[in-house]
Amino acid sequence: MTRQKRSVLSAIAVLVLSLLTGVGSASAGTLDVPPPGANDWGCKPAAERPYPVVLVPGTFENMAKNWSTLSPVLKNEGYCVFALNYGESNGIDASGPIEDSAAELASFVEAVLAATKATKVDIVGHSQGGMMPRYFMGFLGGAKKVHHLVGISPSNHGTEGLILPPPEGSPSEMLLFEPFCQACMDQEAGSAFLTKLNSIGDTVKGPAYTVISTVHDEVVTPYQSQFLSGSTAQVSNITLQNRCPLDPIEHDQTPNDPVVHQWVVNALAQADGPADPGFRPACL
Repeated sequence: MTRQKRSVLSAIAVLVLSLLTGVGSASAGTLDVPPPGANDWGCKPAAERPYPVVLVPGTFENMAKNWSTLSPVLKNEGYCVFALNYGESNGIDASGPIEDSAAELASFVEAVLAATKATKVDIVGHSQGGMMPRYFMGFLGGAKKVHHLVGISPSNHGTEGLILPPPEGSPSEMLLFEPFCQACMDQEAGSAFLTKLNSIGDTVKGPAYTVISTVHDEVVTPYQSQFLSGSTAQVSNITLQNRCPLDPIEHDQTPNDPVVHQWVVNALAQADGPADPGFRPACL
């Protein structure tokens, strides 16, 4: 099957899914406000929390929805927390070309570093937002500006399934034109974008990497494709159910899972290196 035919079929499938499920993420401009605890541009990192945290939402998501629960948790832990929207295309957040979105992230990180006077940031991203920063780190000079990348259900090697349907209320005519969602095409397993991203390896020298995945992921599949290759000193690949077998969380809601929150806090608490794979969260 040609790439064009696959793209058309994907667009049709997304349309059908959107009609059937009515998934309701807000479009760009609807909730262009930060989640609780984020974007206090006067915040200065404390000595015990030296790296501000940048929250990067996933495809079709915005910062207000994606980080409504994790942002205040991190703020209460003493972090300076920042969040952004990016990649607006056809009125929908995080759907444009991922290379362009990485450039937007680069500019945002520069603004955070300038405001906080920090030397580096920690990045926590969901889905596309857990993978896209790797382009910033590997191709846009971001490696020296990032201390730790924590990916929650990240699309590091693409998906063999379908990205979630677009937000309710999206203009239906957008589905009639190619590309409907360049970010979706970029996240197809084997895409030109992912081939370039991973051509330099899964990691770059310097930052630590933590991947947090669920066996119930129905979007980035197979879920093991989210994992990164690297030494245990630099990379931790966490499967939630290895510690909490009954955790039912799926892709969309992973940023709201209290068990995920515990793993994120553990990862960010590491002075050097990724999350402690021996950590035992409280299972709910």
